[in-house]
Amino acid sequence: MIRTDALAQLPVRSVLPALREALEGPGTAVLCAPPGTGKTTLVPLALAGLLGDGPPRRVVVAEPRRIAARAAARRMAWLLGEEPGRSVGHTVRGERVVGPRTRVEVVTTGVLVRRLQRDQELPGVDVVIIDECHERHLDADTAAAFLLDVRATLRPELRLVAASATTDAEGWARLLDGAPVVTAEGVSHPVETVWAPPPAPVRPPHGMRVDPALLTHVAATVRRALTEREGDVLCFLPGVGEIGRVAGELGALPGVEVLQVHGRAPAAVQDAALAGSSGRRVVLATSVAESSLTVPGVRVVVDSGLAREPRTDHARGLSALTTVRASQASGRQRAGRAGRQAPGAVYRCWAEAEDARLPRFPPPEIKVADLTAFALQAACWGDPDASGLALLDPPPAGAMAAAREVLSALGALAPDGAVTPRGERFSGVGVHPRLARALLDGAPEVGGARAAEIVALLSEEPPRGYGDDLAAAWRTARRGQDAYAARWRREAKRLASSAREAPAGPRDGTAGDDAAAGLVAALAFPERLARARGGDGYLMVSGTGADLAPGSALRESPWLAVAVADRPVDRARARVRLAAPVDEATARWAAAPLRREGEEIGWTGGDVVARRVERLGAVELAVRPLDGATGAEQVRAALLAGLEREGLGLLRWTRDAAELRQRLAFLHRAVGGTWPDVSDEALLARAEEWLEPELGRARRRADLARIEAGACLRRLLPWAGGEAARLDELAPERLEVPSGSRVRLDYADPERPVLAVKLQELFGLTGTPQVAGVPVLVHLLSPAGRPAAVTADLESFWKDGYRAVRAELRGRYPKHPWPEDPATATATRHTKARAEREGRGPGKG
Repeated sequence: MIRTDALAQLPVRSVLPALREALEGPGTAVLCAPPGTGKTTLVPLALAGLLGDGPPRRVVVAEPRRIAARAAARRMAWLLGEEPGRSVGHTVRGERVVGPRTRVEVVTTGVLVRRLQRDQELPGVDVVIIDECHERHLDADTAAAFLLDVRATLRPELRLVAASATTDAEGWARLLDGAPVVTAEGVSHPVETVWAPPPAPVRPPHGMRVDPALLTHVAATVRRALTEREGDVLCFLPGVGEIGRVAGELGALPGVEVLQVHGRAPAAVQDAALAGSSGRRVVLATSVAESSLTVPGVRVVVDSGLAREPRTDHARGLSALTTVRASQASGRQRAGRAGRQAPGAVYRCWAEAEDARLPRFPPPEIKVADLTAFALQAACWGDPDASGLALLDPPPAGAMAAAREVLSALGALAPDGAVTPRGERFSGVGVHPRLARALLDGAPEVGGARAAEIVALLSEEPPRGYGDDLAAAWRTARRGQDAYAARWRREAKRLASSAREAPAGPRDGTAGDDAAAGLVAALAFPERLARARGGDGYLMVSGTGADLAPGSALRESPWLAVAVADRPVDRARARVRLAAPVDEATARWAAAPLRREGEEIGWTGGDVVARRVERLGAVELAVRPLDGATGAEQVRAALLAGLEREGLGLLRWTRDAAELRQRLAFLHRAVGGTWPDVSDEALLARAEEWLEPELGRARRRADLARIEAGACLRRLLPWAGGEAARLDELAPERLEVPSGSRVRLDYADPERPVLAVKLQELFGLTGTPQVAGVPVLVHLLSPAGRPAAVTADLESFWKDGYRAVRAELRGRYPKHPWPEDPATATATRHTKARAEREGRGPGKG
């Protein structure tokens, strides 16, 4: 029996006429309706004609998550008074609950994409609803692009609805060729915001790590909310690990049931959270509860302020989820959960001043995720670079190039970018292309069933409690009775049907668990094969260093096939999360396309090294020195690399050479024109002009040390125009002062030279000396040669600064002249007595 009372309370009912009108007209619509209005449950039933007020149609609803797809199907079946699988069913990876009378089928967006690849026309389907499109999941964007292509070329009568929980629908409306926007108003109650920052600073999230102090504070805030407010508490946390940690911190709460809701939770727990309860509950949930699921009874939200987003390090070939601050949009969605049925409150575990600094929206997944699977889907669709797909955001060029490179290495793409038959088979497996390759190529080696079991482990990373040993995790899953093990068995069974047994390979399917796990993981991630490097962790074939956790049972393995690894933002090396030991022969076989052998001449360990190297990517398998003559150009390039890495100090720099370089640097800045730039970068760029032929004759570091840099540097002087002859005029080594001394100039500062001279030697000089039109900086010294004053304006110093210097030093150096008027006195480098004997008359001091 249809539950008409429950259906009548859903606010979206009021906009059904406008939605039907849009679908009967242009055939597309954007439906904006807040969570809880019935957009996910009432709208599909109405469009399918299951409520008795419209023609019968077959409707497919695409949800971004498996848990949401199951929940939506169960809720719709309940509204009809039926069991799932009759009028309403669902299909997610590894699970299909659909019958011959099913008119509404809820699927994940990934299932929809694969279904479109199998049959673009979607025969028998009248309406497709892409739900929660505002979350911008990559599969949802891909499915929408494919459906728009189908409407434009094959089935213009196919109706398409983009359903969003936010009012930011303009972009989707433009994408759907100006589709009408139908907006339903939700029933919302006021929600009080309580700012509840931690009592002491906490470390910001990085990688997957969350400061335990923050989780302790979140648990304390949940207890506070239970004391201060009525109703159930919904607490948002970034992931499964944090949910478990907070649940442990909460312990047993008298009269309160604690539920953990996430994609890995058992179906019974998910059902219990979504069904409501007469008692009081605390629901610890990931962002899946922001908009995809409705949790009844909630009056209070506790928001940790954190979320998980995918990130890809294309340079290292590592993809992982990372913990980030949740966006302002997510914060609004989460807070709204507290005001669904009555006035409520949200406790935000951060300071109010921080809120304005949060990002406005989460980034679209296409901008940050690994695009290998997307690139394969685009190629199978016939658009390898995705340039013809209707996407809200184009894929980043670098990420697409990296994805196509991976697919080419797997044999999924032809040289022209078109998909190969092998790539089409990968696409049909329903896992990442890397895992599809491991399944299909691994089955002949270890057996189809065992390959499927290992790939099932890799397709959904096992709980951390299973450990970092892939083979041991495999054994744990076999005997496990937890929710993960149940899902793993279903997925392994599904994958086994895709891994048709091929003729036995060289290993005849008899390898032990360790060897089988390592081989399949190596096929999936050949660039993550890693060799131990003498007590300093491992080096991956990709060139990234990697470390095992302390106490890992894998630490004695000379080679590892790394299945899961991440690299925290503050570390240069990756952390191995899941791996299996392999032998070198397996590594060579699995990563054969990455094997290289050849001569290498380069700057290594501070000198030129010439050797023949066999490599597996960055890992050196065998090395032997080269005998006899080596290529002059390669040696020259190695020497230049050494100069660039260690600096031009490898050459022989006498004092005169160093001073010449300083003088030239000054002239380049002060005069310019043909006077050369002598910075390291400029000199290395012009090495052939000033270091030849000496550089061409050098073979090693010691030869560089014999090259006289000063003599070579003079080759860069502007000889052609005759300017070189003016070097000593424009930038003299020494400057004659009034006493007759020739004092060396210091050109260390290219802005202006420094003249360090005893004060008495400048008596009578009123103007500051200049070099190439630039006033020198005068360092006036005492008779003992110690600094007394610094000036760039000698005339002003005689007038204003000299008196203080005279008063301070006159008593200390009474034998030297200290005239009252230095501007008219006679300069001397001697004492008063000697100057009088020589008839100089230094003046009265």
